[in-house]
Formats: sequence, structure tokens, C-alpha cells
Amino acid sequence: MIVDVQNDFCPGGSLATARGDAVAAGIAEFIATHRADYDFVISTQDWHIEPGSHFHPEPNFTSSWPVHCVANSEGASLHEALEGTEFDEAFFKGQYTAAYSGFEGFTLDGISFSNWLRNHDVEDIDVAGIATDYCVRATVLDGLKEGLKVRVLSDLCSPVDEKTGAAALEEMAAAGAEVAAA
Repeated sequence: MIVDVQNDFCPGGSLATARGDAVAAGIAEFIATHRADYDFVISTQDWHIEPGSHFHPEPNFTSSWPVHCVANSEGASLHEALEGTEFDEAFFKGQYTAAYSGFEGFTLDGISFSNWLRNHDVEDIDVAGIATDYCVRATVLDGLKEGLKVRVLSDLCSPVDEKTGAAALEEMAAAGAEVAAA
């Protein structure tokens, strides 16, 4: 599961993480060399249309943020390193609300992430993406609540902040996720 590896979360984007480009390239390489190890490769994307107070001209960077990942914009597009990557499904989240977890996402056909996983008998997931301390964290914790076995590929994640990213990895591990390098 590739979480929010979008242009706005990479260097040059409106809400960039320092390691976004390197993580995008690492994920692309990992998928290219490990695709056969997985039944499915899926992605999530922030896809904001009118997310209310999630966007703010003076963001606090915890519950409000600068404008980012506006639906159909270049900033909402997946990073160029993932061009040509074949995803089995894509899930879009946060159209009209703040949404951090991939479990808040839906396919373009309106199928929820949880239902898609159940319909495909998915019992365990590996998670990589951006940002470790927000969307990756929320997705992993929701996956554990759903009863899934979850592994976080920590070296293929980029935090907003190194300290909160490290704390998020500790929290995910304490909740039952395996945290390991790819």
C-alpha cells in the first residue's frame, strides 16, 4: 500500500517533506523488484475539493494546513517516480473533509477501502509513503483496528518532522505493527 506519494508532499510542493523525492524513488524501485511478492499494489491520494477548515491561510500544521493536493491538480498527482507503476486500485480521500487514513478513501467507483480489502480477502498489508507522522500513521493504526497484520516499511516513509515521525513509528509498533526496513 503506497500512501500519498504526491507532488505536493515532495520537495517543491506546497506541503513538502524533506525526503519525499527519495522515498518516491525508493518505492518505485521496491515495487519494480518486489511486485511478484504481492497479490495487489494499491495507492491512496489526498484528493481535496472543499475540505473546509483543513485548509487555512494561517495553518497550525496539526489540524489545519496550507492548500495542498487539490483534486485534478499537478500537486495531487503521484510523484513522477511512480509513473508507469501499475496499481491494482487507487483510493481517493479528503474530498470534503480532512482525511488522513487510507481507510477514509474510496475508488472512483465509490468502493470504500475497507470493503475493497474484504472483497479481495486481504489480511495483511505493507505500508509505505508520506507522511510517516500523519497519513501513514493513521492508515497503519486503522489497519490494526480492522484486524489486519500490518508492516510499515520505515525506510520508504517520509515524515513531516523527524521527531514526530520517529514517535509515530514507535506508536505504530506499540499498537502491534511490525516496523522494518524494506
